[in-house]
Amino acid sequence: MDKSPDAFRTISEVAEDLDLPQHVLRFWETRFNQIKPMKRGGGRRYYRPQDVELIKGIRHMLYDQGYTIKGVQRLLKENGNQFLIAIGSGDVAAAEAITLRKQAETQAESSVAPDETILGKPKVKPSRRFFGLGRSDEDDGPVEADGDRLSRDNRALLQEALFDLLECKRLLDQVR
Repeated sequence: MDKSPDAFRTISEVAEDLDLPQHVLRFWETRFNQIKPMKRGGGRRYYRPQDVELIKGIRHMLYDQGYTIKGVQRLLKENGNQFLIAIGSGDVAAAEAITLRKQAETQAESSVAPDETILGKPKVKPSRRFFGLGRSDEDDGPVEADGDRLSRDNRALLQEALFDLLECKRLLDQVR
């Protein structure tokens, strides 16, 4: 007999539905304080439907999109639970709307240019020589293979990935 969509789920039901071990769910509770299952006597966990949806979003970002736990924590902090719930349910339009709303709120609260709110501040200044780029800093931006300019969002995503890679390189250099 199937449960109602509004019914609470046990940890074993959630683990089976999401193809996750139970210990991973317990671990995620320690890393994501947004996951708060109700606990009954004896410590038995009961997950609310919105907890299950949030866990789906977290699972998608960690396993399918390759985010780190810290990266997902940052997404939750910047965009809220509804963003990851929308992503977990596959509602891309809702996730984009939440992102745009958060960016508009951030821009309204500060006088920072839109590019800076999207990109953030790099931890390491990239050098053009390091990447073998022969273009000058005055160029309009990267060009795709077909000659068209990249959109602002794609440039922001690429630059964020670049900064993450530079930070990884810096950390690897420290270990060596």
